[in-house]
Amino acid sequence: MQRLDFGHGVREALGFTFERWNGNGYPAHAKGEAIPLAMRVVHLSHDMEAIGRLFSPDHALDAARDRRDRTYDPALADLFVVHGRGWFDRLRTADPWDAVLALEPEPRRMLDGEALDNALTVAADFIDLKSPFMGGHSRRCAQLAADAGQVLGFSEEAITALRRAALVHDFGTTAVPNSIWDKPGALTRAEFDRVELHPMLTEQMLRRSAALAALNAVACAHHEKCDGSGYHKRVRADARELGACVLAATEIYVGLTTERADRPPLSAADAAAELRRLVSQGVLEPRATQAVLVAAGHGEPEARVSSRPRHPGGLSAREVDVLRLAARGLTTQAIADRLYISPKTADHHIQHIYDKIGVSTRAAAALWAMQHAVVS
Repeated sequence: MQRLDFGHGVREALGFTFERWNGNGYPAHAKGEAIPLAMRVVHLSHDMEAIGRLFSPDHALDAARDRRDRTYDPALADLFVVHGRGWFDRLRTADPWDAVLALEPEPRRMLDGEALDNALTVAADFIDLKSPFMGGHSRRCAQLAADAGQVLGFSEEAITALRRAALVHDFGTTAVPNSIWDKPGALTRAEFDRVELHPMLTEQMLRRSAALAALNAVACAHHEKCDGSGYHKRVRADARELGACVLAATEIYVGLTTERADRPPLSAADAAAELRRLVSQGVLEPRATQAVLVAAGHGEPEARVSSRPRHPGGLSAREVDVLRLAARGLTTQAIADRLYISPKTADHHIQHIYDKIGVSTRAAAALWAMQHAVVS
């Protein structure tokens, strides 16, 4: 929220997301009016909407009565009992997207330039936090695609659009369950059918905003192929939309060189060989794919590829290894086993990492690792 420049009140309220009126929440066990009013309203409305949608408004009203002064602020619960049925009636006819936008105070803030880039990066980071195997994926795609655009001589405007499309291309993954993304074995046909929906869902999300809809030609085409074998539209991608072809090749390269639930990462050389094979079979567009390979360091001119510091945050090489595994959700024991060290040593490294990068939880460490390109 700080990266999105939200005010102090919003950031403070979000710190109480998991607290409860009776003090049985966490992490601080805050109680009663020590929880900001905004978050007390969110607690009630969040649960009532879900209960009303999954069961019925009557179930939601009963839950509010039953949990008043336990889970919820009693004054707010009583208010909901009086007005809740009418609010549910309004929800049946309102479009939440339009309704929320209409409530935004004037003058409405419009993002562009660096502010828009920052906001899209924040959104991409949180999308990638969905799975321990996705950490940093959108950032890597954005950087590699932008570097490939440079190799191809794209204008600065075109490179910016390509980078932004890469940041938002996986928004649709949020609607596919983690039981599929994190499955350690091969997907069934039905499961892959769900995976194939995510570019379509990205397209639907982005077209809600005129500014973001302009990114759709590239963003939602990141799994299309030159031979029509991709998805979700199964169109034949070609050089007429070279940016989309760059992102398609980028998505494959980044995916192959990243650990997945069902396989270890490929080496950079093996990933490059696979992209060249796909070009030879007419699956990937040749110019776009060659630019991606050059940008990734598989050819000249390497000087055009951006460089990054090796170990940000003053981390040692071993601490980087530990952080990468922790960011992927491995337990302390699993990290120790993977690195052939004792659990005590692994925990020692984790505590040192927390101190160096200024965080106190695994989730915060994972987000920091994505922001600083440690996860790869």
